[in-house]
Order: sequence, then C-alpha cells, then structure tokens
Amino acid sequence: MVATAQAVIQHKSPTGIRFYGGARRAWAYQGPEFILSGPYETGKTIAALHKLNALLWKYPGSLALMVRKTYKSLINSAVVTYEKKVLEVPPDDPNCPIKKLGKSRPDWYDYPNGSRLVLGGMDNADKVLSAEYDFIYVNQAEELTLDDYEKLTGRCTGRAGNANYPQMMSDCNPGPPTHWIKQRAALKMFVSRHEDNPALFAPDTGEITEQGQRTMQVLNNLTGVRYKRGRLGLWAGAEGQVYEEWDDTVHVIDWFEPPANWPRYRSIDFGYTNPFVCGWWAVDPDGRLYRYRELYQTGLLVEEAAKEIKRLSEGERIIETVADHDAEDRATLKKYGIPTKPADKRVKTGIEAVQKRLQIAGDGKPRLFVMRDCLVSADPKLVEQHRPTCLAEEKPSYIWEPQRDGKPAKEEPVKTDDHACDEERYMVMYLDEPKDKYPPARVESYA
Repeated sequence: MVATAQAVIQHKSPTGIRFYGGARRAWAYQGPEFILSGPYETGKTIAALHKLNALLWKYPGSLALMVRKTYKSLINSAVVTYEKKVLEVPPDDPNCPIKKLGKSRPDWYDYPNGSRLVLGGMDNADKVLSAEYDFIYVNQAEELTLDDYEKLTGRCTGRAGNANYPQMMSDCNPGPPTHWIKQRAALKMFVSRHEDNPALFAPDTGEITEQGQRTMQVLNNLTGVRYKRGRLGLWAGAEGQVYEEWDDTVHVIDWFEPPANWPRYRSIDFGYTNPFVCGWWAVDPDGRLYRYRELYQTGLLVEEAAKEIKRLSEGERIIETVADHDAEDRATLKKYGIPTKPADKRVKTGIEAVQKRLQIAGDGKPRLFVMRDCLVSADPKLVEQHRPTCLAEEKPSYIWEPQRDGKPAKEEPVKTDDHACDEERYMVMYLDEPKDKYPPARVESYA
C-alpha cells in the first residue's frame, strides 16, 4: 500500500510501523528541535526517517532537508536506509510515486503531493543553506559542530510556511559528556533503548528475538568507551585515553586534493584477521601532516592489498612507503612494485611523537589532520561488529593498559583495535625522528 497524506503523526508511520519508547515520544513531539539519542542498533535513524517521510506526505508542498556532515557519508548511510526501509517501493521502480533526481548521487526526491526532500552535506554548506525548509533531519548529529547545527536552525524557522509547525529532528550516538549536544538547552533529547526496538525485543512480551540475540551478543562484546556508548548509551569519555589531545572537531577536516607539489608518503600495518591498513599522507610547506586516503580491510591478502595500493596510487609520486617488519609481507609488496622501509616501532617514543603533532601549535593549528571520508570503503564485517573502521574511529577507544588498581599505567596501550594507530605512529616516527639512519629517500612514480 502506498503511503498517503492521511498519515497521522503520532507513533505510527504511513506504512503501519509502530514505534516505542523514546522514538514514540519523538514522533508525538511538535517542538522546534529534538534529537533521538541512544546506543547502537536502537532504530534511531529508522524512526527519524519514517517521521520525516510521514510529514512530507501529510503537508503537501512542504520542503525538507536530509543532511549529514558530508554528502558522501549521507548517501552511503541514511539515504540507503530511506530507500530500502522507509519507501515501500524503490524510487528506481517505475511504480514508485516518489521520484528522485539523479541515480548514484541524488539531489532530491519529489513526492506526488508537491513535497520535496533535498539531500546535502555540510561540506557544501552554501548549497544546503540557500533555502528555507519546513523540516530538517540531521543524521549523526554528533559529527557536526555547534556552528554547523546553528546554521541549519536558521533555515528551519517557519518562514517556508508549508506546514503547521517547523521542526529540526536529529539522531546521534552518544559521545563525550562535554559534547555541545549535551550542553544545548533548547534541544529536546529523547533516549532510545534496545528494549524499545521491536526488531530486537517483541513489544507485546518483551522477549528477545532471534535477531536481538545476535545483535546483543555483538554489542556485549564491545569494550571500553565503545561499550559504554554503543551498548549502554552513556555519554562517556575514555578512561586512560592515549591521545587525550585528539578532538574530532579539530583534527578531522573536510577532504581536499593535496597540491601536486606536497610530498606524499604511505605507511602500512599488515593484517588479515585483523585489518590490513595503509595510510596515504601528504605534508604541506609548514610540515603539517594530512591523511588523505585510507585502506582498512580485514581478510585481505598482501597480494590483493598490493594491487589495490598500486591502483589507488596511480598518477601519484610517493616518496617513501614505511611498513611493519614482516619480511615475507614486505617481500610480497616489493614483488608488486612497492618497496618499503621498515618502520621504527618504538611504542612509547612513537606515541609521544604523535601526541606532539596533535597538540595545538603557536599558529592555533595542530600538525596532524585526518581528512573526512578518506576511507576507501568501510569493511562490512567491522561495521556489523561495531568495531572501528578507520583511524578516526580508533582514536577514542585507544587506551593505556590499566594497572591492577584499574588506573592507566601509561606504559603500553591495550592491543585491541589499534592497527591504524600503529600505522600512523610509523609515519610520524619516519618523518619526525632523525634520518641519519636512513638512506636517501627514493621516489616511486605511478603514472
């Protein structure tokens, strides 16, 4: 049955799906802005998207925006969910009443009642902020800065005038307790729980479903801050975090193509059961280091990784590739035209070198950045397990091994989900330690 404008905005979507707990309260709320917060797999995005869809059906001619920090991350996440789990008929199907402009990179969806859903990212803010909206949905709001969010609220004030009330709706995973989301008094927060997700727990009996058993087993295996946030839903910081200087809002920046005259390097940490990690780095004229590409993949043979590295590096001039010490794996890379230099693997010295780069320098900037969306592709196995899929996701849960009293020893980090952090350390040590022990660097060209 195709959804119609008769949808009731209470706790049930036009497709008949009912919501419970925090999601149900968010559906009934008509205030100017709300956020649905909760641990992983509680159905936050599904609930927000269904409400957005219902509002577009209910108010003909209304204009809505679906937005995330970057457009690329939006179309690879919330847009997929919208098309597969919210629309009853795929928009590419000729029988679907909702039409989209664009195929792999859609700009908007048009409803038969004249409503329109626009897609955008804050990496192209001028485009998404050029209109007045009746409704705005922010996916993964914890990725936005307060400035990003407040710019969006200025475009959802009721001036569009196509609905009875304007509304900013968001979802988020918990972050550190100091995050601006926790500090914003005007933002009404609803909390979702695993027990309120009917896919995990039967709403009539409260009994866990088969899917719930699988999901909760994965979540119960999380550790540290990822367990606190992803399983318990707590806004918590990591105790004993190795890189206390790390701040997503400072060190993660929008992607750009490094100028051709900036020196480029690669660093590699081998793995198969654990991820194989290769980071591409560029250095600006002031010596700042930028991670502009990342391969982070489990189940990848070194031969396969070598071919992928060569393909991704095509047309680039790589000055040096620094790698873990495994002689056989390094020999395989060399066989495929990727000679490597063994990394300086001193852990504590390397961590101190990375910490130094993460600190804010005299010019107000750190000396190490990670570009947003530099990951080639997210490993689906790691996504399903809610494990880190890239360097930026490893950082918050990279902690010191605790002593018997539970306090961090600050001698050795916990050897779990640290593969990109190791690879990053190899790169920083190569660049920042004295080079008299190294022969002159060679330049590899992939023209």
